[in-house]
Amino acid sequence: MAQLTLFNSLKREKQAFIPIDPQHVRLYACGPTVYSYAHIGNARMAVVFDLLARVLRGIYPKLTYVSNITDVDDKIITASRENGEDIHVLTRKYERIYNEDMKALGANPPDIQPRATDHIGDMVALIETLIAQDHAYAADGHVLFHVPSFPAYGGLSGRSRDEQVAGARVEVASYKKDPADFVLWKPSEPSEPGWDSPWGRGRPGWHIECSAMAERHLGLPFDIHGGGADLKFPHHENEIAQSCCAHGHENDLGAFAGYWVHNGFVTVEGEKMSKSLGNFLLVHDLLAEYPGEALRLTLLSAHYRQPLDWRADTIRQNKKLLDRLYKKLEGFDGPAGAVPDSVLRALYDDLNTPQMIAALNVLAKEDDLAGLKAAGDFLGILQEDPLLWKQGVQGHAGSSAPEGAESVAAIEALIAARDSAKKQKNFAQADKIRDELSALGVVVEDTPQGPVWRRV
Repeated sequence: MAQLTLFNSLKREKQAFIPIDPQHVRLYACGPTVYSYAHIGNARMAVVFDLLARVLRGIYPKLTYVSNITDVDDKIITASRENGEDIHVLTRKYERIYNEDMKALGANPPDIQPRATDHIGDMVALIETLIAQDHAYAADGHVLFHVPSFPAYGGLSGRSRDEQVAGARVEVASYKKDPADFVLWKPSEPSEPGWDSPWGRGRPGWHIECSAMAERHLGLPFDIHGGGADLKFPHHENEIAQSCCAHGHENDLGAFAGYWVHNGFVTVEGEKMSKSLGNFLLVHDLLAEYPGEALRLTLLSAHYRQPLDWRADTIRQNKKLLDRLYKKLEGFDGPAGAVPDSVLRALYDDLNTPQMIAALNVLAKEDDLAGLKAAGDFLGILQEDPLLWKQGVQGHAGSSAPEGAESVAAIEALIAARDSAKKQKNFAQADKIRDELSALGVVVEDTPQGPVWRRV
């Protein structure tokens, strides 16, 4: 069996991946908080872990991939008030848009996509266990995890005590026993979403959600926990604390998940992405400009653990690469072969996607079209009809012609009229139609099989 290696953030080294049960691998990745459109950083997580899931499915007989939806959160409450929209309506809308946008990027849906609001009972039970084991306490309608009760806290991030307090941007509150203590449950105002609990009507803190949902759907311990590097502290650190302490594993940080995988940050033109800088890029908007496959390949162009600097010229370069690969596949109607070893070797080496892309270029250069098609199917690219890709017509949201562009049917009608004029030797009319097509941004190439067109 092939040997996959992954960089384990918990051990701070690249390790051979050895599953708990080789017959059933279990993976959890932290999903979105659904109050607005997903940004390109959210998309990097989704695409990276979609790729990891594809690799795992190729090696092991069964994978269960869980990625959650956070649908109760202070940001959601704020967005609901600002939009004048019911919270349930707001979260379901942005959950749907998120899933549609990730599908356009070639990301398969997770096997299970649990919503936080469907697991309140699991969270309450987990909090009660933490209180019973003196790792949490109730105070002033809140329940807090007592960080000093877990001496191993900080083992994932490697942060010192002072860094922990500063990095978590802790809320100063009189009811806290320690400044680093974090909220497991908080009271809700009558106008806010809330659930009955032993500590009064309230709602869960963010960190407890993933601990409860991961345990419910994967059991403990499970194989791999992942997410963006920004979640390593405090979110993932807090998940480990909650889950290990609730089950009496204070001295075993791997008792929650054995491997921790984190993808790097996304910057835009060398700067941190932020709304104040006007460079906060939404996937929904980018899909109106570029084919989803070009965005997917761009998200995979840098090694997942490294920062990814998002630049328009990088997207264009990846679009051109796809153009070349699709051109190679024009007219190829044979079956896809086995995924080439060169592609698999790259991916088994801690998802080395730059090496994977180099392998695709070699396959194209060597005219290994069956291998190229198999690699594309495995990677979630080269899924369109090559001629339609050439014409700028892709079969998913956001990748069709720009708004205002002439329809495919209208273009093909003009091409048919031009072809008819040529057959009647009315070359002046044929040239006139060609000019009309050119004005629409359409280039026509006459081939022995007939005219072929593409948008420019």
